[in-house]
Amino acid sequence: MTGIVVEKVTRHFAGQPVLKGVSLAVAAGEFVALVGPSGCGKSTLMRLIAGIDRPDGGRILINGRDVTALRPAARNVAMVFQSYALYPHLTVAENIAVPLSMRRMGVAQRLPLIGRIWPGSRAARRGIAEDVRSAALALGLTNLLERRPSQLSGGQRQRVALARAIVRQPAAFLMDEPLSNLDAALRVHTRREIVEIHRRAGAATLYVTHDQSEALTMADRVAVMQAGEILQVASPRAIYADPDDLRVATFIGSPRINTLPAEIDGHGLTRVAGFPTGVRLCGAERITGAATLALRPEDLYLADGGIPATAEGLEFLGESLLLHARHVGTGTALVVRLPPELVPDLPPGSRVTLGFDPARALLFDARGRRLRDTAVVPEPSLV
Repeated sequence: MTGIVVEKVTRHFAGQPVLKGVSLAVAAGEFVALVGPSGCGKSTLMRLIAGIDRPDGGRILINGRDVTALRPAARNVAMVFQSYALYPHLTVAENIAVPLSMRRMGVAQRLPLIGRIWPGSRAARRGIAEDVRSAALALGLTNLLERRPSQLSGGQRQRVALARAIVRQPAAFLMDEPLSNLDAALRVHTRREIVEIHRRAGAATLYVTHDQSEALTMADRVAVMQAGEILQVASPRAIYADPDDLRVATFIGSPRINTLPAEIDGHGLTRVAGFPTGVRLCGAERITGAATLALRPEDLYLADGGIPATAEGLEFLGESLLLHARHVGTGTALVVRLPPELVPDLPPGSRVTLGFDPARALLFDARGRRLRDTAVVPEPSLV
């Protein structure tokens, strides 16, 4: 396939594995977000794809060509960094033009004085100026071309870094947490700009972030990475609602998904603290013993019967209300997302029961593997 292909890539530092046989494919025109906690190996993988570092094993292909041993300049990829990496002494136009000058002009042609009269220099400079103006127009930088980075806001500097990346029309874009230095409002605005740039360019884009909201709102597919392994690659909707692994379920979602220790009996019935949940494990996945029942905060609600809990506090978020509670049987902390108009009188220590639809419950085995072959048992009763 065209785009970026990573095949069983490994990397060790000081004898410790950082990447453990990672495989990932990003098709041409596809936007894939690589998300995970700090230290999981995201930036290391990005550096390997860019050619800044070399893998210990495996290979990397870009547009069908094995680039594992190639230097960065020979890979035709553009990388956008967290720190912008702009030259402070150059204008915006000159910063954007840097990759084009390096590719289209010789050393003599790039010299400040003699370069202007060197054969072929004028035509090359005209072509570069036209491409710079096109990139600046696409990102709303036309009126800033003569400014220097110190005269720009954080959002403007980020757009300059993006313009410098797209101006060379690379085979792939690599973006390493490019929005982390921006304030919250500007991040939301710049997300849309990056997605629009990606759509216009049509190149494979790998976007590294630890911010799950960026991953879910921007990407065609999301790859969740932890401890040097990619746990799941799927659409944002599937990653959130249909995770393969308990680690994916607990990492994706804010507030964090609720997890309750459960037991599966010989009939496949799932119980929490001895009470039935209405979830039954069927078919070939039939196992017994310890399991985990997981419920998103929005899938819980106040009910006359259900999960017994003690209220610990309310958190008003504007668009919703979070009820913090603790399960009576196991002492597990629970979070319930309620409609903002529902403001219950629940002082700390109040007893509540929380209902849920068993069809929306997620079941995982003792190793955290998703158990999918489940059915709903009518009329569950936890109290």
